[in-house]
Amino acid sequence: MLAKIAEALPVEPGFLFEPKWDGFRAIVFRTGEQTLLQSRDLKPLNRYFPELARALHQALPKGCVLDGEIVVVSPRGLDFDALQQRIHPAVSRIAKLAQETPASFVAFDLLAAGGKSTMELPQSERRVRLERLLGSARPPLHLTPITRERAEAVRWLAQFEGAGLDGVVAKLESAPYQPGKRAMLKIKHVRSADCVVGGFRGYKDRSDAVGSLLLGLYDDAGTLHHVGVTSSFTMAMRQQLLQDLAPLRDGALESHPWRGAVDGAVTGDGPRMPGAQSRWSGGKDLRWQPLRPERVCEVKYDHLQGQRFRHATTFVRWRTDKPPQDCRYDQLDVTPPYELTRVFGA
Repeated sequence: MLAKIAEALPVEPGFLFEPKWDGFRAIVFRTGEQTLLQSRDLKPLNRYFPELARALHQALPKGCVLDGEIVVVSPRGLDFDALQQRIHPAVSRIAKLAQETPASFVAFDLLAAGGKSTMELPQSERRVRLERLLGSARPPLHLTPITRERAEAVRWLAQFEGAGLDGVVAKLESAPYQPGKRAMLKIKHVRSADCVVGGFRGYKDRSDAVGSLLLGLYDDAGTLHHVGVTSSFTMAMRQQLLQDLAPLRDGALESHPWRGAVDGAVTGDGPRMPGAQSRWSGGKDLRWQPLRPERVCEVKYDHLQGQRFRHATTFVRWRTDKPPQDCRYDQLDVTPPYELTRVFGA
């Protein structure tokens, strides 16, 4: 069951609200002899999280299926970067990381119990049964908090981001579980930032359109960092962008602050550059065209993770009135930290 974006928490009655966890969505199958962890796109996850598979096998009764999120808990809250590092091809590396950054599982729905499906039951009944099943759960297994009070959900939306969470999810308490359908609402923070356009990538296999713009922000030392991308354009806009940005390609490579990353090369000890290949790129063509960093655009984003936007941003408008040097990190909201133990205990 998936979620669609909503601008605000619903005001109508009949909704259950939960925190939106920032991790890997997973289904846990506890069969008679084994416990299987499976990603949303049906990929097996046991080999990457052996310590979690063992713990869940011991903690869960036979015949249950849980929907939830795999997360990595750190002293600063959820650590998505550390979670990403767990997807590694080397068994020895996985074993090492299982000790250093062990994973946890946050359950938020019950799809089967006692070997029988519960998916046709209403959300409220599935929640009651989930609480009954996991009432005595201990780390690394957690039960997500839930509330019917919109005011409480508003507080969660404001505070839980400081622990690394990603917003709030709203579910109709009368609804059955609907696999593959966007039957939930997700409400995330929406902020805007003015960013330098430092380059672009082409659109798929076409040579006449822009796929995404590469965004940059300056730090206090005047270094331009790659912070993410924006790609929310119609095809007509993509084709027009290629023409509009053409003058900025002249002489861009010679003095570009990211020139070491052209064609995928990475130099220096700074943040990963826009052309860098990694095991997360999934074979995508990450070649990019540098632009002289002279144009500024406003984008909407949800939150910052480290020095980069956590997700792709949404293009809002060009800022011809804004000097590129004014596009700095200090314009961004600073989220007050929040203890993750208080989230689990909510």
